[in-house]
Amino acid sequence: MTQPVTLGGRPTMPPPGVPTEELLIARFRGHARRLFWSALVLIAVFGATAYLYGNLPAPFEDWMLLSAAGAIVLLLVVVPFVVWYSRTVTVTTRRVIVHSGIGARNRREMSHARGYTISVRRGVLQRMWGTGTITLTNGVDAPLRLPNVPNVTLVHETLADQIEVSQILAHRDAQSGSEPLYGV
Repeated sequence: MTQPVTLGGRPTMPPPGVPTEELLIARFRGHARRLFWSALVLIAVFGATAYLYGNLPAPFEDWMLLSAAGAIVLLLVVVPFVVWYSRTVTVTTRRVIVHSGIGARNRREMSHARGYTISVRRGVLQRMWGTGTITLTNGVDAPLRLPNVPNVTLVHETLADQIEVSQILAHRDAQSGSEPLYGV
């Protein structure tokens, strides 16, 4: 969901003094490449279980094999997936919101109007996958770190545009609210 754009590509701005509506720009999770090893473990466990089922040595039974396979899948496949799935980043026209946590949910926000610096760090593997780590710092709060952001250059450009638009709107509204005193 985005705002309608003008011919120049910029979102349409409301008239001065009118509150701007908060619109969703993007919602994403970290890149799923972190689940590569989990997928490999899942394939290996299923292959080993299928091969060994019914062919175990004498002291071992099939239920032991299935229990061990279930425990491995739970610890090395399901838990990493749930951790990955529990962290989302939402970018709106007013702020960046990060939700994380499995049992207890944590929420951190950073406002575009307040302004912040954007730093992007990309390692070799991140460049191969088109991802990167974005750190947002406003100088007051703790830095907001967004690891493994997919399409990191697009997200970086979007955040920079939102900072610019939000600060222009804030400055314009501040200027229209105070009338200059000429001739007094």
